Amino acid sequence: MELLTIGDLAARSGVAQSALRYYEREGLISSTRTSGNQRRYERHELRRVSFIRIAQQVGVSLEEIRTALNDLPENRTPTRSDWARLSAHWRRKLEDRITMMERLRDQLTGCIGCGCLSLERCNLINPEDKLAQRGEGPQMILNPPS
Repeated sequence: MELLTIGDLAARSGVAQSALRYYEREGLISSTRTSGNQRRYERHELRRVSFIRIAQQVGVSLEEIRTALNDLPENRTPTRSDWARLSAHWRRKLEDRITMMERLRDQLTGCIGCGCLSLERCNLINPEDKLAQRGEGPQMILNPPS
């Protein structure tokens, strides 16, 4: 069985060695130790790291990733069907995030919807700071009128 050093795993995955050590401390990946106490990773850990990296890039938290990986048997990488099952749980969250990013993109040049009255246009969108009644933060982005 071919084992990877932490440097090999970092180079192959595009993830810094410090992040790999963090993932290991968090129980997301595992390694064995040589007699000289050097980390060695089984090849399947490369797929787990790739899974973690992609999930993070689409906004899935490490806690959600941990929960998903904990549902898999030990020492097994996610298969295509595993990913489909796991991602179904994240689909709504991702769709909401996409919607919010589209709103932000569409309103960014004129107003980010914060209700701050810092732009002249806000006098039209938010007269007398009525958005403050809906809550704090960028209400036009977070909770647009229906």
